[in-house]
Amino acid sequence: MKFTLAFSPCPNDTFIFDALVNQKIDTEGIIFDVFLEDVQTLNEWAIAGKMDFSKISYGVWSKVKDNYSLLNSGGALGKGVGPLLITKPAKLLDYSPEAINEMTIAIPGENTTAHLLFSLAYPKAKKKVFKVFHEIENAVLNGEVDAGVIIHENRFTYQAKGLRKIIDLGNYWEQTKRLPIPLGGIIAKKTLDPAIVNTVDSLIKKSIEYAFSN
Repeated sequence: MKFTLAFSPCPNDTFIFDALVNQKIDTEGIIFDVFLEDVQTLNEWAIAGKMDFSKISYGVWSKVKDNYSLLNSGGALGKGVGPLLITKPAKLLDYSPEAINEMTIAIPGENTTAHLLFSLAYPKAKKKVFKVFHEIENAVLNGEVDAGVIIHENRFTYQAKGLRKIIDLGNYWEQTKRLPIPLGGIIAKKTLDPAIVNTVDSLIKKSIEYAFSN
């Protein structure tokens, strides 16, 4: 049996799915047509109902829950690994909420958890430019935008490019909500056979266990 599966090329997702899609574990006769895309594209595809199984941002869950169910395995809830709002260092620059509300901010997709967390921290900020996550640092560096929200591996490398952090949006969530950061989950179409969905859910768990062991 073959199904469509979409996830991003970020280390988190490849860790989850490697053993499953490359059949390093017994997949019980299930194989996948795999599509790798940035997280915003995955969210748009989920809204359109394009894939049988997909990784999504939890920020888009409310828009897809009528057509998809959320799996138990493979969800990403983080501590200390949330999106960062970054900019170029500048002398005497005002980083107050009022100043940020007037900045042009690059966001890694409209339907992403990063956008959700930024909007919670800065609900009055309206000058947003939506970009693919890996384009944001350069947009800040070349002056196209005043600041940007970065995710994935960029949150560990931005300082080497001469950028500075304004705020850790994940930390803001954790401090205000007292909950782990809701990053992403894995969904399955509700039209699929529940037995198949349960099998894939268990296979994802085994795939993660294989990744930890290897």
